[in-house]
Amino acid sequence: MRPSKAFPTTLALCALAACSTTPTRSVVASSVGDGWLQPSPALEQQLEDEADRLPWTHGLERIEQIRWFASVGEPAYEIMLELVSSDEDHVASAALAALGATGDRRLVKHLRKIKWSEERQASDLHLERARTLVRLGDWGSIPDLIAGLNDPRVFTRALCAKALRESTHLDFGFDPRGPEHERAKAVSQWESWWNKRSQEGIIARDASAPRRKAGTTDAFRGRCSGEN
Repeated sequence: MRPSKAFPTTLALCALAACSTTPTRSVVASSVGDGWLQPSPALEQQLEDEADRLPWTHGLERIEQIRWFASVGEPAYEIMLELVSSDEDHVASAALAALGATGDRRLVKHLRKIKWSEERQASDLHLERARTLVRLGDWGSIPDLIAGLNDPRVFTRALCAKALRESTHLDFGFDPRGPEHERAKAVSQWESWWNKRSQEGIIARDASAPRRKAGTTDAFRGRCSGEN
């Protein structure tokens, strides 16, 4: 997997991900057609200003900014979805973290429509999108997080394990800092669990996508293990 600056940053955002954010509805907004609630002119300007600042914020300031976007809720969705397509991985990662923190399942189909290059699909950002989708209820992205448990970096394994545990309430004894043979045993259990659940046909997924099995994402797992 191609290391990027996005996922280490996401480790700091983990504190935000663990919190349940309730979008505020006190903002002045209006609904346009069948689209998202639109912000008032004042809020729209504030959203644009915060989006312009986003590439230049760091640490706690970035976390507070993500929390603010998530708290605004629906009126911020349009600009957040645009930022997910940013050429800068750390900006796209922050936007994904904010969208995931809203807990709004309606965002899933919009996130699925976003097309990335093969290079991005092989980057850490791919795991951040998988984590966001799983937080929003799209369990079809669970195989990517299971594959992430094989990553050579502890913080990446820890973040994938956390997302899996929060969404399924299972962990199969996986310890991101544990011995390799113990981690491999837990990953095998995760793969068996997923394959069984996916065969039951009760996992929400993209109807146009082929059914995926954990343990068969060889290219992705190869990148995680550092294989060429």
